[in-house]
Amino acid sequence: MKVLKIFLILPLAALLLNGCTKDLVPKDYSEINPAIFPRSASDIEAMVNACYYPLRGAYGDGIFSTSENGVMFVADATTEIMHGKYGPQGNASLHNFRSDDAAFTRYYDVFYNKISRMTTTIDLIQNSTVSENLKTKAIAEVRCARALLAYTLFDLYGPIVIAPLEVLKSPLTEVPLARLTNEEMVNYITADCEAAAADLPSPSEAEYGRFSKALAIMINIRLNLHEKNWPKVVTLSNEVIAFNHFSLDADYAGMWDLEGAKASNEVIWAIPCDYAGTSENQWQLMVLPSNYAPKGGYGTISSTWWFYDRFEQDDKRKEMLIAEYTGTDGITYNRSSPGSYLDWGPIPLKIAEDAQRTSGLTTVDIIMYRYADILLSKAEAIANSGAPTQEAMDLVNVVRARAGLPAKLLSAYSSLSAFNDLILLERSHEFWCENGQYRADLIRHGKFVSRAQEVHGTTTTGPNKVVYPFSLTAVAEGKGAFIQNPGYN
Repeated sequence: MKVLKIFLILPLAALLLNGCTKDLVPKDYSEINPAIFPRSASDIEAMVNACYYPLRGAYGDGIFSTSENGVMFVADATTEIMHGKYGPQGNASLHNFRSDDAAFTRYYDVFYNKISRMTTTIDLIQNSTVSENLKTKAIAEVRCARALLAYTLFDLYGPIVIAPLEVLKSPLTEVPLARLTNEEMVNYITADCEAAAADLPSPSEAEYGRFSKALAIMINIRLNLHEKNWPKVVTLSNEVIAFNHFSLDADYAGMWDLEGAKASNEVIWAIPCDYAGTSENQWQLMVLPSNYAPKGGYGTISSTWWFYDRFEQDDKRKEMLIAEYTGTDGITYNRSSPGSYLDWGPIPLKIAEDAQRTSGLTTVDIIMYRYADILLSKAEAIANSGAPTQEAMDLVNVVRARAGLPAKLLSAYSSLSAFNDLILLERSHEFWCENGQYRADLIRHGKFVSRAQEVHGTTTTGPNKVVYPFSLTAVAEGKGAFIQNPGYN
């Protein structure tokens, strides 16, 4: 099976991003003649690959890095799934988000302009001389990338600035822009998701690592969960189910083996990783203690015993939380003798140990979305559209069965509050240390603040912490048009 490799094409980057000539005279590159560039399939491919680029797992410039620079690492640290004792992860666990802390403002500052780049890329492709079929497929991929990035930032910050094409075509004219309204933001992402889903290849035809119709729909599902548009979540979930392509993988842990994601019919989209750093997976480096045998890491974060204790005894998803190990120092560490390694909780080793890795990186691919999410999202939406039903409980039980657990009875969860508590519990156990989406799940059900108080003992959280702050620079550059999130001024 072919694997997507993402390279930044430097001539293209220079063409789109540089803003002055050798004589330091500003030049407006939005005036590129489409008869000159792009004019070939390879030109289009380079432009599309450049839009995948910020969605990688790279430490410096990939929003889905599995380090403290990535969405999942910090987002899961704001929940009971992980606890940090210092650095960005420590502040995340305490909900100590500040507008002068780049650990929480960087996602917007580093990545929001990538949305603008994608917008100009769509325009360049649309006005190129390549075939209409090539245009359609390329634009669908770019719109899917833009939807994913826009949704990710929306989830973290609330509505953001989205520069319209006419503004981008006049880069020398300073136009302070306001953030979109919530409705405008939702409509913008929805339009991209629907357009991408219409023109992307089906899951069975999509190249591994590239976008498919199912991913565009999955992003739309996450958006509609965010907005609690329950009927739409049911409709979209049924669209993915109707592909008859996906199924739960019998081996939960196997999906995170070295080749697990590629072989799984459950994975909707994964980010291919390699030792070369084209896209990096640093998870073992981040979570394994330095004395872990045979190959340790930095041990920068752990899970929590509170989270661990909520698993049922026979839950297969619990096995990847390392509650005991013998270190290279010959000492056995566990809950009763944790040292400084397991004092807050077990090691969250979601992916294969990959003990033979040749660097701090691993070739285990970063799984972003899976079919289990479709089933649990539909179950939640059915229940919240009225009341818990047997259909909703059956969907939950399908996921539980794969984890080796007995079915739950609807009669024990007939109230909506009880069912939603069950959904939250199952989502945390199913999706821990994947794409950080459990933070949004807690927020959606009004438990984000109280859970941090209960598990991490924080006194710096509050209702405003459901979104991160924007940086002082972003606010200042808005010249009064850009309004900071409440509580961060």
